[in-house]
Amino acid sequence: MIATSALDEIVDFIASENPNRVLAFKASDATRKRVFSLIEKSKKGKLNEREQAELDHFLTLEHLMRLAKIRAYQMLQE
Repeated sequence: MIATSALDEIVDFIASENPNRVLAFKASDATRKRVFSLIEKSKKGKLNEREQAELDHFLTLEHLMRLAKIRAYQMLQE
């Protein structure tokens, strides 16, 4: 895949380092618990600015990893 944006370039880099490890990656239990806690607080409208920024950052990273996992899968199929 030819990188067409900075996001594509980063996704390709992550995926190509070790596609099998990328596909196997899962956030730790502690991270998942923290994110679920932030999501619940968000639904209730109780997040402060710092917590909202933390949740936004996690969601951005989650999106990046999903794209990397898709790319890793494609690499393994080639």
